[in-house]
Amino acid sequence: MAVVENDRIDMADERTANGTHDVRDERDLDMMFDWVDKMPVPEGFKVEIVEGHIFMSPQREIHWEIIRRIVRALEDRYGMGVRVLSDVRIDFPGKLNGFAPDVAKLRPGAERDKKGRWSYKDLEFVAEVISRDTALNDYGPKLAAYATAGVPVYLVADPYTGRCIVYTDPKQNGEYDTRLPVDFGEPVDLKKTPVDLVLQTDEFPRD
Repeated sequence: MAVVENDRIDMADERTANGTHDVRDERDLDMMFDWVDKMPVPEGFKVEIVEGHIFMSPQREIHWEIIRRIVRALEDRYGMGVRVLSDVRIDFPGKLNGFAPDVAKLRPGAERDKKGRWSYKDLEFVAEVISRDTALNDYGPKLAAYATAGVPVYLVADPYTGRCIVYTDPKQNGEYDTRLPVDFGEPVDLKKTPVDLVLQTDEFPRD
């Protein structure tokens, strides 16, 4: 049985008669993404698995405009050869975390693994643009997973508040030591991070 609510699908637990056996322990991300592949996912929706829950979120025009400007800034800084991903599955530490970051920059020389996937260990920068239905993920379990994974820079762009939040100095306890809010219209100075650029936000749209 699957329950759909607020663009989230929770696969129901199944237990033995004494209530001690949880099917979640036997699932893995590949199995869950195989389920997703068989679902009638609407075009234009991003699918992620966050702590064992399947989330489907639509990509809105404002959402894409911000993503496009972040990618363009990376291309302007590093050239068209820079390895930048968008909405590509990357598995992260924690139980059943298969994210598709809005923007993910890989370090030079990064290579796919034997399954043809990119490793979180090669990430230098991740950006997420907030959607109303999945905002709690970006500020919660995904933030913790990115910190635990050692992603040096995590940027959250929120068109509803008109603000970016930059997280740096990740720790293995699932937290970032540094949190810097920057209002849309102000530059985001990432020169002292592996990203090494100043991100202009004056054209970031608001909702």
